[in-house]
Amino acid sequence: MTHRSFGSGAPVTLVGHGLGATPGEARLPTSGLPGTKVVVTLPSHGDAPDAPEGYWTYRRIAADLRAVARETGATRALGVSLTAGALLALLAGEPDAFERVALLLPAVLDEPRRMLGREEAITAVGGPPDYQAERRLAFARLDGALAELPGQVAVPDRAALARVTAPVLVIGATRDPLHPGDVAEQVAASFPNGRLELVPSWLTHRGEVRGWLSDFLRG
Repeated sequence: MTHRSFGSGAPVTLVGHGLGATPGEARLPTSGLPGTKVVVTLPSHGDAPDAPEGYWTYRRIAADLRAVARETGATRALGVSLTAGALLALLAGEPDAFERVALLLPAVLDEPRRMLGREEAITAVGGPPDYQAERRLAFARLDGALAELPGQVAVPDRAALARVTAPVLVIGATRDPLHPGDVAEQVAASFPNGRLELVPSWLTHRGEVRGWLSDFLRG
């Protein structure tokens, strides 16, 4: 895992992307966020080295995220899809790891998600041909992740998240085949201070999502 920082000052927010995200997509959630944004790049993405064998577990990714947070002094965290799951795994083991956490499009909690083929993972989100071409290129390095992640859960028991006292914002989508809205609902309900927001698709409602994230992480 590699990382780059954007902006300056406090707060310092760790930002993680979803599986197959291009570098531009990884930075999208940072738009309008206050302070310093520490944007991670997972292995086998962008210019990061390929993932070692057996890398793709939520706990392994969580450990890498925690290491970057400690190195950079991040007190807040934002995870998208895969890294949202990794942050759930991190918080289950370390409930006070962050002052505020935002989880965008969580795809799994304590029940495993189904197997996804590479082509389905690429095309299910839609988009114009040039975007599909970018995703196809990104997923060319991710067969290991597609094989290893299905069958896993972010946390063995969601009850562990009841120890997290920090505010947690969960943003889900009602028309996203890869990120069921009911999973977002379950994730938000697992936290004592969880807040749920739903949009049809975050790609078509970026303004709303950006506003929620900015206001929440500024608080």
